[in-house]
Amino acid sequence: MVAELWPGVPAAWSRRARVPSTAAADPAGSSHTWHLLDNADDLAARGLTPVGTLLCVHGNPTWSYLWRSLLAAAAGSGPGGRGPWRVVAVDQLDMGFSQRTGAFRRLEDRITDLGDLTAALDLDGPVVTVGHDWGGIISLGWATRHRRQLAGAVLANTAVPPAGFDLPAPLQLALHPAVHRWGTTTSDAFLRVTHGLARPALSRDVRSAFMAPYRSSARRQGVGNFVADIPADPSHPSWPALEEVSGGIRSLQVPALLLWGPQDPVFSDRYLRDLMGRLPQADVHRFEGAGHLLPEDVDIAGPVFGWLAANVAAGPRAAGSGRGTGTAPRAAEPAPQAADGGFRPMLAELDARRQEQTPAVVDMAPLVPGTGPATLTWAELAARVDRLAAGLAAAGVRAGDRVSLLVPPGIELTSLVYACLRLGAVIVVADAGLGARGLSRAIKGAGPAYLVGIERALAAARLFGWPGVRISVEELGSTKRRLYGVAHSVPGLEAGRHGGSLRGAGAPHPSGGPADPDADAAVLFTSGSTGPAKGVVYTHRQLAAMRDTLRQTYGLRAGTALVAGFAPFALLGPALGATSVTPDMDVTAPRTLTAAALADAAAAVGATAVFASPAALANVLATARALDRPQRDALARVELLLSAGAPIPEPLLARVQALVPAASLHTPYGMTEVLPVTDISLEQIRAAGTGNGVCVGTPVAGTRVAIAALRPDGTVADDPDTAPDVTGEILVSAGHVKARYDRLWITQQHSASVPGWHRTGDVGHLDAGGRLWVEGRLGHILTTADGVRTPVAAEQLAETAGGTGRAAVVGVGPAGAQVAVAVVETVPPARAAGPAPQDLAQEVRAAVLDGTGLELAAVLAVRDLPTDIRHNSKIDRTALAAWASRLLAGGKAGRPWPRRTERAVCS
Repeated sequence: MVAELWPGVPAAWSRRARVPSTAAADPAGSSHTWHLLDNADDLAARGLTPVGTLLCVHGNPTWSYLWRSLLAAAAGSGPGGRGPWRVVAVDQLDMGFSQRTGAFRRLEDRITDLGDLTAALDLDGPVVTVGHDWGGIISLGWATRHRRQLAGAVLANTAVPPAGFDLPAPLQLALHPAVHRWGTTTSDAFLRVTHGLARPALSRDVRSAFMAPYRSSARRQGVGNFVADIPADPSHPSWPALEEVSGGIRSLQVPALLLWGPQDPVFSDRYLRDLMGRLPQADVHRFEGAGHLLPEDVDIAGPVFGWLAANVAAGPRAAGSGRGTGTAPRAAEPAPQAADGGFRPMLAELDARRQEQTPAVVDMAPLVPGTGPATLTWAELAARVDRLAAGLAAAGVRAGDRVSLLVPPGIELTSLVYACLRLGAVIVVADAGLGARGLSRAIKGAGPAYLVGIERALAAARLFGWPGVRISVEELGSTKRRLYGVAHSVPGLEAGRHGGSLRGAGAPHPSGGPADPDADAAVLFTSGSTGPAKGVVYTHRQLAAMRDTLRQTYGLRAGTALVAGFAPFALLGPALGATSVTPDMDVTAPRTLTAAALADAAAAVGATAVFASPAALANVLATARALDRPQRDALARVELLLSAGAPIPEPLLARVQALVPAASLHTPYGMTEVLPVTDISLEQIRAAGTGNGVCVGTPVAGTRVAIAALRPDGTVADDPDTAPDVTGEILVSAGHVKARYDRLWITQQHSASVPGWHRTGDVGHLDAGGRLWVEGRLGHILTTADGVRTPVAAEQLAETAGGTGRAAVVGVGPAGAQVAVAVVETVPPARAAGPAPQDLAQEVRAAVLDGTGLELAAVLAVRDLPTDIRHNSKIDRTALAAWASRLLAGGKAGRPWPRRTERAVCS
């Protein structure tokens, strides 16, 4: 048994070193005793030779104990032979278990101290610095002065102000004369507050370990001095050293990794954005839900050593190649191209039709209530896009700047999107249906430089502290402008009332497209149905490929008139050369689309195509009796109906067919990361019949689909397989697959870990005819004692029982021994959640057992299943599984999940 000094720290790692000091704080000839955690002897005992050294520097008031996970994982690091790594985690002087020097050590001294230590240890390189909190600044200071040895830099929740920001409020409080000495030295309050920032809370023994070096006020003197040395303004003695580090890191040409906990009250996302500007080559990962003590909140060892293997041990990349996200090479099939084989910008069709006086966009519910439908011709839309692009440029928007658009689908949003594309600005589109908290996470994560919104969105921006220069969609009075911090208005920008030169980097591109087709064009957020919404980055080329794929698959062309009842498609109309109309509905709630609203929108443009989600179509059918003859006639002229966002049952499609008798009904399968992937028509659904999952058809033009097989333990293979009847994770390769996940390096690396393919997280199989069947999500598979089972086929069978609505089948219990539980909506709705009536439970059990051989351990009934808020269709099986586990363990039924009560901020 290995003896531990502290939890997770073997005694063999602890060592001391006597180091001569050259710091200005010390008299000439001084030396000090440092305490380190160092795995060098451990590696030597195993006969392992390190490929380099991680030099880990803690902040205040932690110590080297913070880095124990890196030490523990270092010996086994380096897949493919690109490891292991030596880890040297230091206790800074006057901190941890290092010597108390009796001198006030400033930033310059601490950088010098670290250099003295590495010289005494003879660390010649390659060295990767790892820093947290104020240890990040010190590690970067060492990096700028030891470039020959430096191979990379890893940072976690730190900052290198000056960055034009005030000192964070918690640090201002800690520096206040009435608080400082008592809070940091006399008492242990500063330590306890810092330890309390962990998410989840630290265990008692870990808290005790972090407190161990600081039990007395004398041992805490360095903690107080560290706080006092924070440079709050240029008059502070440590300001010059801080400015030297801040500027010096801009010229570092080594790989960098930024790991961030967004729930940090000290170092917020604005400091992350500042670091990204100084280290443009950095890969970035934001851990939603994590906070200041990031190495305690999440596993950083796996990501760090994976990143080292990919970026440092294999040789540094060219600076700037990461675009702040960790892009991975991808060898997908080329995107469908224009007829001449070249790139055709998203604005090409709009520019080609800029003299036409026929309708381009129609808004059945414009922003100003009571004004009736609004229409822009192609000429008017092109002119408005030009004016807005010029106005945005005059307001300071430049190519590459991120612009968050918090505007409902319609004329305003369409105009703004294409104005940004003309400028080369990057549009940030987060669904208002995410709710205020989800939207806040998305916007802060994307970090836009500008934010354009309706009044409700501007109010939320002020309340939640969203970043970006604020631009109001409508004119506001002076009081509201001051209240919301509004700098410009869209009418003002369009009218040219804000002055400024349109020459140079911010001027609209004359060709109507970006100078670089592979530059970022958009950050689109996922629905949040499988966790916090993720930002998905598309380049201009990939957006154009999506447009061309839709055009080729569905025959969409100039002259098509489409009703966009599904928000993502509302923005593609002008790029396709199609007249588009947005129906009168709440876009944050698809179920609000009525049959009358759909028919009126179709009549307004003589629609030949309709895009709508399954939830929207369900409500259309529920309200169809109210249609009059002209409305029915308008729907009868529709030639194509697409329903995307979630699987749609054949019986519902059959009822929709009766409403649009001339239309070909299609249900494309896709996701925010790649849309569409496959396509299937109603006739093809009927021909496919029943099977294990939902048949979503064959790959669309320019797209390949393969399967990474599920292993018996529920893990997934890494080899693409196109053989029939192999169940596993669905892989996609296409020219319109996203470029990357935004500031989610770990997520991106996983999604691209099969070279040339995007891992979707969905589970399914291909049949002998090449059709794809979706069986559920990877996170929702059941690992039973009899093997791995997928839920969708069992759910479809459960829904055939009389008295049931929708159903979900979830696994309860430990992995490898889970039991299957069905949770069903009842018709009529159950009065309370809990065990289903015995006769209903028996019928559900029999249907599932007969069809799949899966034995249900329980059947539970609820009034309504939890769904995502973008589509109102995707069932939250994770929430259901947690609730079912509590109930079957003897807990109270209660309400299974909270109601969705957040009001959308831009509807």
